[in-house]
Amino acid sequence: MHDMVTATIELYRTSLWKTWQSLRRGWLTMIAVVVFVVILMVTAQLAGSLGIAGGFLLGAVNALLVGATLSLIEQSMRLARMLTIKDLFDSIGHYFWDVIGVGFVLWLPLMALDMGMQANPYGQFLSYAVFLLMFLLLNPAPEVIYLTRHDSPLDVIKSAYEFVMENWIEWFLPIALLLIPILLSPMGLRSFFSLSSRAGRGAGLDLFQILMLPFTILGGWLDAVGIPSSLSWFLILFLTPPLAVALLLFRGHLFASLVGSSRRQRQFASQSYRDE
Repeated sequence: MHDMVTATIELYRTSLWKTWQSLRRGWLTMIAVVVFVVILMVTAQLAGSLGIAGGFLLGAVNALLVGATLSLIEQSMRLARMLTIKDLFDSIGHYFWDVIGVGFVLWLPLMALDMGMQANPYGQFLSYAVFLLMFLLLNPAPEVIYLTRHDSPLDVIKSAYEFVMENWIEWFLPIALLLIPILLSPMGLRSFFSLSSRAGRGAGLDLFQILMLPFTILGGWLDAVGIPSSLSWFLILFLTPPLAVALLLFRGHLFASLVGSSRRQRQFASQSYRDE
């Protein structure tokens, strides 16, 4: 047990250090995320008057921007130089079809779920349960897309599920620690289920939902330390993009470390390091 704890702490320490290095190289991603959100908000306004066509337009623009974000995160992790404006423009179009494919695979069953829950008196509870399950089992779908080889959207979903089954402790522990102020608040469980429901619906591949988690985390921590609401709102808006990018980078480095080693290998490496 002691070896497992030590190995896990070392895993997080290494991932945090790599995250800081990647954040320094990829600070341009924070600006890109802000620009992308503005583009998506404008698109949402235009799509509102286009009916079904507007929904497809919004989905396509979201996939384009999420794919570009994942590409910038990947480059921040792998390149040894600072990102440039050229890298930002070159990222447009990357992983577009991966995001579209996963979204389409989930769209039909989710539409059927929404229709079926409307007539069920326990529909809201069942929806929360289903989306929580999706939030958990498909949580690493973004990292699967840009850090692993896959042949189809179903392969992405399968790989995400297998990764969670193998590494659920190490993967979800940081998220649980960040959510402590929210879970301990008077509306903690309701807030958590609402957050997981929204995030689960998009399998982490919705740009607004990528920002929703850090937005909610910041709000919970600022409330917990007693920051006045007038100031906290400004801080949340200012800090959400950098925190979102930092979380994506940390997830990427953590995913790469977990995929590249088993729990036993990490414990053995930690033991060998202490014996030296």
